[in-house]
Order: sequence, then C-alpha cells, then structure tokens
Amino acid sequence: MIRIIDCGSQLTQNIARRIREFNVYSEILPYSTPVDEVLCDGLEGLIISGGQFSIHDRGAPIYDEAILEAGVPVLGICYGQQSIAHLLGGRVQSTSDREYGKTRIHLSGHSPLFEDISFQALDVWMSHADIVTYIPDGFEVIARSVNGHIAAMQDLNKNIYSVQFHPEVDHTQYGRQILDNYLSICNARRDWTAESFIDTTIKRIQDTVGGGVAIAGVSGGIDSTTLAVLMQRALGDRFCGIVVDNGLLRKDEGVEIRKSLDALGVNYAFVDASQRFINMLKGVTDPDEKRKRIGHKFIKVFEEEARKHKKVKYLGQGTLYPDVIESVPLYGVSSTIKRHHNVGGLPEKMALDLIEPFRDMFKDEVRAVAEKLGMPREIVWRHPFPGPGLAVRIIGEVTPEKLSLLRDADEIFMQELKSRDLYYDIGQAFVVLSSGMSVGVMGDGGTYQNVAALRAVTTKDFMTSDIFRFEWDDLQEMTNRIINEVKGINRVVYDTTQKPPGTIEWE
Repeated sequence: MIRIIDCGSQLTQNIARRIREFNVYSEILPYSTPVDEVLCDGLEGLIISGGQFSIHDRGAPIYDEAILEAGVPVLGICYGQQSIAHLLGGRVQSTSDREYGKTRIHLSGHSPLFEDISFQALDVWMSHADIVTYIPDGFEVIARSVNGHIAAMQDLNKNIYSVQFHPEVDHTQYGRQILDNYLSICNARRDWTAESFIDTTIKRIQDTVGGGVAIAGVSGGIDSTTLAVLMQRALGDRFCGIVVDNGLLRKDEGVEIRKSLDALGVNYAFVDASQRFINMLKGVTDPDEKRKRIGHKFIKVFEEEARKHKKVKYLGQGTLYPDVIESVPLYGVSSTIKRHHNVGGLPEKMALDLIEPFRDMFKDEVRAVAEKLGMPREIVWRHPFPGPGLAVRIIGEVTPEKLSLLRDADEIFMQELKSRDLYYDIGQAFVVLSSGMSVGVMGDGGTYQNVAALRAVTTKDFMTSDIFRFEWDDLQEMTNRIINEVKGINRVVYDTTQKPPGTIEWE
C-alpha cells in the first residue's frame, strides 16, 4: 500500500483518490501517528501531504523524522516539501513572491519523478507563501518556478522526492504522470479495484460486527443505498436498513425509496417521524443549527429503532470524504466549512458504534462500486440529496407551507431535466426556496410571493463544481412552468456560483 501522512490539507484525499485511480491501495494517517504504526508490512511508499500551516507556526504538524530514514520511497507535496527540508537540515523561509494558482515551472537535470514528460516547462498549481531556500545535504534541485523558487528536489540515495506544487489537482499539467512515476519508483502493486474493495469491505463488516446485528440509515441516495447493499451481503438477516421519513423528503420520495430497496433485496424498516422533525425545526433559521438538530434527531430515531432488534451495536452510514472535510477539522488541523448532519452533527455520546466504509472516498468512487454491485442506473446516477433534506433548501424557518411549495417546484425542475435528456449530464440539480419575497404581476393583479432559485452543477468529486450552462430557451421554459404551476412562487432565478467560492448547497 501507499500511506499518506496528512498534515492538514483539504486536498489530502485527492492524493489518495489519484493513487487509487492507478489501482494502488492507499490509506491516510494523521501526522501524529507513531512511526512503528506508519511503517507496516506491505508499505510501498509514503506521501507527505500539504497543509495550511507554515513550518514555523506554533503547533505546525510535525511527523516523526524517522519515517524519512526508513528507506521507503517518500514524496512530499507543498508543505510536505517544506517539512522534509526543515527536518533534514535545509532552510524554509517566507517570501513576498507568494505563488497561488497557476504557475509555470522549469525542469532541470534528470529525475525518475519526471520520466516520460517531454516538456521542460509545465503549468502547475501552487498554493504557498513559504519556500525552501536551502536544500538539505544530498539533495538536488530538479525544478524551479518562474520566480526562481525551488519547485522540486530529490535525494536519489535516500529515495526522497518532493514538489512545491500540487500534482493531485487537475490544473497541474502531467500531475497524474508525476504520481504514476512515483508509484513506479515504489514498485507499487496495482491490484486495488472496485471488486477488491467490495470483497475487503464485506469481510471487514463481518469481522467488525461478528455475531451481532447492525442497522444503517438509508436515504435512498447512492451512498446509503450502496452501503445497505454491502451490509446486506455481509450480514444477511442480521442487518436492517432504517428509512426515516423526516418530513423533509421530496415529493413521493418515501414510496420510491421503498420500491428501490425491495428490488435490491435489502431488509429495512420504515419509520414515519415527519411530525417530530418538523416540530423540532419550528422557529429555527440558522443553517448550522438546523443540521445539528436534524443530526441529533436522526441518531435518536436510529437508537429507538435499534432497541427493537437484539444485539444491535453498530450503525452504518454512507459518509463520504467531502462530508468529513467540510464538517470537522480532519486530524485536528484542517479547516471547517459547514456541518453535515451525519458528521459534525453527531452527538458526543452514542449508543451505537459507526461503520463508515466510504469515509475516505468520493462519490464517483462509490458509484463505481455500485455499478460493480449491479445496481440500476437510476440509483447509481441519482443526484445527491442532503441528509437534512429540504430543510437546507429552504432559507430561514421550515414550515409545511414552504415544504409544499418547494416539493412542487423541485418536481417540475426534475421532470424538465429528464424530458430534455439533461439529468445525467448534471452532477446535482435542485430548487432552493429563498427567504426573500418578490413583487410581481399576474393577470391584472399584483402579487407578493416567494423567490425560487434553480441550481445545477457539473462535478466529479463534489469538492469543486462548475455551473451547468443551460440553453436560454430551456431555462426560460422551466421558469415559466414553475411560476405558472406553483401558486406562491412568482419569480425564479438561476444560481451561477461555482464551488469555490460557494458550496453546492445553499445551507
């Protein structure tokens, strides 16, 4: 395997994902992991991630220097390069010539890291204010930026390589080639596949649960449904999916979820807790508070349902990496963006232990697993739906009246996307009911009604996204349908915000 020492970058899992794309198994460890736990049997290479800190900051993540002396091929990225230089006797300093975003570098000399790259100048993605100004003994510079900064260095004797840029992002030219070359340096086994993940995950679930019983929250989305199928295969009758109608689902969604699970042969229980959730949200306008309350209520419902089954000690969740990195500081050093109801919203004490096999994965990776499991296309490529449901697509207080408006508008939007064969070209699409009201005119009378926003994005990993560019006539026709058919909405706008700076969901 390849192990990644996480120093706090929100791109750490991008590294793991790129490695897995080459069919090499990868794991992420916090920088504080003891060296004897890092250097396990089967370890083929170590990658030191980037991070938001300066090496000189108080509390900066510093891993054990001994891992650099273990003889395992090492690749440092961004902060990883700076930390390697610092620990091995080099010098790192801040610079006024900071490099963020697209930057050109020039390769020099020969390095196996740049094998099969014929160009001597590459456009790469930088994000740093510190630079290596003096390399450690035994190292040589193998690339510099247009500002003259050390962009890459190596020590062939120690098998240590580092780059100041981010090869794991799509914006870096030959980024995948650089990572592929590193895996060749490691002589890494390339046998990790969706099939092997399925086999390994089923065995891990069986080993974890033992002779006990597990439940899982199933929303009908790709993540939780794939989890339910895996747990069903692993545990059989000792597994039960819990479908909670929280009153925040889309139109007729509860019925559709049950049909899907029946077709997939998944054991499940259906719990109607809609009134409990809606009552709990009365008067709540803060989005973080919404997510927190919904997360706590979900767990309470799960625990109540678990008492109906003997020996239940485990709760499965379809948590993905973007949920984790946006919700809680990963390993105590990365930044928090927002709270996901099943991550940052969890109570501190739970009666159930968690099983989260997708916690280090992106949605497209889960979809690959789902396809190997033989799940139907309409589930595999179903647009994501947030755990808190329509509560975070209504800006401000959630009321039954607003939920009704939003359900009707969202159903029209989905119908229009599917009738135009656009649904599967879009990563995620939905309607938001804003907190604003708008003056309008219908017939000969004035109106003062709600404003709805359409949101449609393209993305692979949901860490970043671009807007979907509709044909103007299509957008106009969808707008007209919503205004004409949904009484209470008199204005529709289209959200053209990318991620970043925005998130995909509004709340």
